[in-house]
Amino acid sequence: MRRTITFLSLAILAIGASVFIASPAMAHGYISSPPSRQANCAQGRVANCGDIIYEPQSVEGPKGQRNCHGGVGRFAQLNDESRAWPRASVGNSVTFNWVLTARHATSTWEYYIGGTRIALFNDGGRQPGATVTHNVSLGGRTGPQKVLAIWNIADTAMAFYSCVDLQVGGGGGNPGPTPTPTPTPTDPPAPGGTWAAGTAYQSGSQVTYGGATYRCLQPHTAISGWEPPNVPALWQRL
Repeated sequence: MRRTITFLSLAILAIGASVFIASPAMAHGYISSPPSRQANCAQGRVANCGDIIYEPQSVEGPKGQRNCHGGVGRFAQLNDESRAWPRASVGNSVTFNWVLTARHATSTWEYYIGGTRIALFNDGGRQPGATVTHNVSLGGRTGPQKVLAIWNIADTAMAFYSCVDLQVGGGGGNPGPTPTPTPTPTDPPAPGGTWAAGTAYQSGSQVTYGGATYRCLQPHTAISGWEPPNVPALWQRL
């Protein structure tokens, strides 16, 4: 009898351990374009970012915070204003692209500059797709701006946080990625090499993977698990 109980206890512990180990692989989401701070870290554009370079999608903290790291101590670098965060050059209307690796039911998406909420999108508890796009007006602001974007989950007390540094209008600053030129029908873009995790891809970029060629449908930063055959929302096979 004791052997039976011991065997069952060990089996339960093994199952629990495997669940615990698998949980961190359950990714979530972040803004890939214009590049958020975690996207810039994952791309290697900012040095010494710590753990965030491996999991830019995991900045999850309690709802109601107004910081870049979601209150998660190991991601505190994201809240360090002394760093030279690259600024994407934009106009006064910006399209923010989220890439989601766990499509949690969503209550709202919020966008803040300073303490002012500049946009709110209400999903009413719906489950989003693999990518989410919001067009946000910056309300006539110019110059360097930091946007805090918040993804509020519908069925938990948690939210995901993403800060994006922008240069609005003229005035220099650190430019964002150079957009891929729009190809003409008679001159299609050449393949952009083999797909690789950690690379920032723009719409229209072409890559090869597994002997096939794919075209990027949504700007994003690739991570392991988002190989082109696995994410048709991001890649179209040619």
